[in-house]
Amino acid sequence: MRRVVSLLLTGLVAGAVALGTAAPASAHNVLISSDPKDGAQMEAGPATITLTFDQPVQAGEKFNTVTVTGPEGTRWEADGEPTVKNNSVVFGVRPLGPAAEYAVGYRVLSADGHPVTGSLKFTLTKAGSGTPAPAAANGEQPGSPSSDGGGVPIWVWIVGAAVLLAGGAFLALRGGAGESDKR
Repeated sequence: MRRVVSLLLTGLVAGAVALGTAAPASAHNVLISSDPKDGAQMEAGPATITLTFDQPVQAGEKFNTVTVTGPEGTRWEADGEPTVKNNSVVFGVRPLGPAAEYAVGYRVLSADGHPVTGSLKFTLTKAGSGTPAPAAANGEQPGSPSSDGGGVPIWVWIVGAAVLLAGGAFLALRGGAGESDKR
């Protein structure tokens, strides 16, 4: 019985150490350049936004999205379907409006199937002729990093591991007591 308890406690400590030292998963693709560059000052709005990553990106309109947000949260839609060529994704952009700072939120799908999200900003120094898109019904913008659906939170895995360990301990202790009753 002592041996079972000792093995069980060793397993619990090892599991706790493994969970406590686990590093968070990192995104597989990394944005290495953009046009416009993050923080750029521009006299005219860009006709396209090009995002270049360190690894290939999967093609597809549903996989790759971009949202341009202007002053007071106004949204400026992409124009047409994104074009993917190896590590780069090009999004067409409709004409922008007021001279102000604009935020670009993006979501692309890496070649290994993991979504990659991020954002960059640029400033339009002269007003353009464009008009913003109508407000989204749910207030969330599809290309924004807040809508990445980034997977299962770590706490779910920790709770699951704790439940499995507790169940194993219960069964081990219960099984050990049954053996001593037979003697």
